[in-house]
Amino acid sequence: MRFGHVLSTALLLLGAAAAPAVADSSPSPSPSGDDSAPTRAGTSFRTATEIEQGSQATASGSAGDYLYWSFPADAGQRPTVKATVKLPEASTRGAAETWQVDVYDGLRRRQACQYGAQTRTAAQDAARVELSCTLRTVRAWSETWADDPLPGTYYIRLTATGLPASELGLPVGAEVKVDSKDIGGAAAVDGSLGKPLVPGIATSAKESDPASGSSKTALSSIEPDDGWTSGWWSDRWVWTAIGGILAALAGIGGYALTRGTGRPSRVPPGV
Repeated sequence: MRFGHVLSTALLLLGAAAAPAVADSSPSPSPSGDDSAPTRAGTSFRTATEIEQGSQATASGSAGDYLYWSFPADAGQRPTVKATVKLPEASTRGAAETWQVDVYDGLRRRQACQYGAQTRTAAQDAARVELSCTLRTVRAWSETWADDPLPGTYYIRLTATGLPASELGLPVGAEVKVDSKDIGGAAAVDGSLGKPLVPGIATSAKESDPASGSSKTALSSIEPDDGWTSGWWSDRWVWTAIGGILAALAGIGGYALTRGTGRPSRVPPGV
């Protein structure tokens, strides 16, 4: 009875300790109605417009332009980029259009999509086309020769491919949103970067002057809302502690079941 009481109490404590770890694996909520969301896009990596995860950015452009945005992604996150392109009037288009969204990391290496419609062809009478790209989980550390996604700035590039000359310059609208799922300790590795891969100098939308068309260079201020992780903590520590406690309880239970009740009464002392 005493062992059963101890075991039940330990299981309750373990459940309470594991609850935060389980909660971390759920997608983070996305804010809506953000009035501060950007309403334009950059035209290169250096002028990419910074956006926060969970906010929806919009931009107006022309068919054939390259539209760039940047966002922060930290270790343990699996970002998903979604883009919607509002196409020109069907009467102004003579054929189908193919649009593509690409994602690059802080070293400007193109990152492969785990799944999602990264490239889509819209019919001649379509009003919009929707694209998506889910990246691999961002790792806290990787070998120098590997192409693994690492913590830092990520760039989104949206453009049309193979457009005829007659359709270049037609007005289009774009909407981009980035959300991440927190994978947690399942993606933890033994190591961390010294610094996240963010640009040392970048053009910040906050420092730009739309009236004069000029922009100022400034140190990149893009980072997660709660800052960059230190790289050593993950919910894997919680599950490791749970495993150790369960192993200790199993040892105590095994000893209690096998030790017996002591010397039998029929055995005389000294034997």
